[in-house]
Amino acid sequence: MKYLVMVQGSQADYEAMSGKGSAQSPAWSKKDVQEMFAFMQGINDDLAETGEMVDGQGLTEPAKTRFVGVGSAGQTVITDGPYGGTKELLAGYWVLDCENLERVTEIAARIARCPQPEGAPEYPVVIRPIEEGPGEPS
Repeated sequence: MKYLVMVQGSQADYEAMSGKGSAQSPAWSKKDVQEMFAFMQGINDDLAETGEMVDGQGLTEPAKTRFVGVGSAGQTVITDGPYGGTKELLAGYWVLDCENLERVTEIAARIARCPQPEGAPEYPVVIRPIEEGPGEPS
């Protein structure tokens, strides 16, 4: 069964990881960032070794986001960042092929333990099954 496993973050979190802390997120040191990347690389390596990793990517900061919608007259409406008031958005994801929901939940629990500075916001790790066909979960 395939699952999408997602982590969230805000613009303030990305700024904090580059050393600019705020009331929403304390500044990260270079060591903090290195520990986070090493932790995530360890997870990726383990998932590749077990054959459960299909894909996984970290995403750029929300300020580089583009929203595309349809206006009231049917025209395309494009809005580019930055979005100062935007809350959490997708910060990274894995597509995993796991035996069952219990196994992917074990992986998500490990991801949730990613090291970060004290006082940094904690977001839940989100798991969504991926449908293989019309109306059929994987």
